[in-house]
Amino acid sequence: MTPASQAANPAELATSAESHLHGAIHAPRPGSTATLIHDLRELFKVRVTGMVLITGWAGFYLGSMQSGISSVQRGLLDTLVGIGLVSAGSSALNQAIERSTDARMIRTADRPIAAGRISLVQGILAGIGSLALGAWWLLLHTNLLTVSLALLTAFTYIAVYTPLKRVTTMATFIGAFPGAMGPMLGWTAARDRIEWPAVALFAILFVWQFPHFMAIAWMYRDDYARAGIRMLPVVQPDGWSTVVEALFYAVLMIPVSLAPWRLGLAGPAYALLATGLGLFYLAYTIRFTRILRAVTPAESRMVARDLLKVSVIYLPLLLTTLMLCAIAAH
Repeated sequence: MTPASQAANPAELATSAESHLHGAIHAPRPGSTATLIHDLRELFKVRVTGMVLITGWAGFYLGSMQSGISSVQRGLLDTLVGIGLVSAGSSALNQAIERSTDARMIRTADRPIAAGRISLVQGILAGIGSLALGAWWLLLHTNLLTVSLALLTAFTYIAVYTPLKRVTTMATFIGAFPGAMGPMLGWTAARDRIEWPAVALFAILFVWQFPHFMAIAWMYRDDYARAGIRMLPVVQPDGWSTVVEALFYAVLMIPVSLAPWRLGLAGPAYALLATGLGLFYLAYTIRFTRILRAVTPAESRMVARDLLKVSVIYLPLLLTTLMLCAIAAH
């Protein structure tokens, strides 16, 4: 989720990306190892996949505790490998589908398929291969339920959310479903069933995404408009709807984050700490309302970036708190 380091001519980039539709597989140029590694990291969205793995780890850890099995004793690594491969494959196929729109946006124009450094054929093969390997790995080491949920997640992200981004602002809401599946997959890998604590973890991830997404959408609204992606700040550029949606979910985040405590997953210490973290997240979301009266685009962008940074810090802190408090409760 990071902007490209250099701007580029959108028309030239679009032409470059499309020129590889029927192109041959490119061999790496001599001395291009570093570039290839960078491109693979971008193709598989390593940072996004890393966040999925953190949430999957939390789900597996907490699910294993319910079975009386230490999360480090059985299946954790295998589960994370499978989830990571499915996530990485989904990211590659997403970029293959969005190569034209990526080429029109400054922040994504340097992605390897959009920029033409990786051909469309390469991207599709890498995506399908990673996705299939991840599903096979999960089937081998976890259970059919986890495999089914992982494939459903990938399908929703690739075939539903991705094309809808050019059609309706509801794509953000729909995309939050596959975005929240990490802890659910970890839980089912450990427990082979969907239970209320797993639903609570899913809900935490689902609700958390909206202030996070609204900050990104506001920061890159010009880019999204250029590419024809119907994010909320593009359709309603005054910012009011963006602020209201971010605030609604930031407020909702507090009771939702307390669900694991209500379900007995952790004790009162977690409830206290989760409330404090939720109020911190809410405070920065309230601060996000400054975009409505920002004097300059740079000021507006800075406020949105601050909320984005806090959102990325908040989620791992909340999950770590939950896991530590669950140890104490058990």
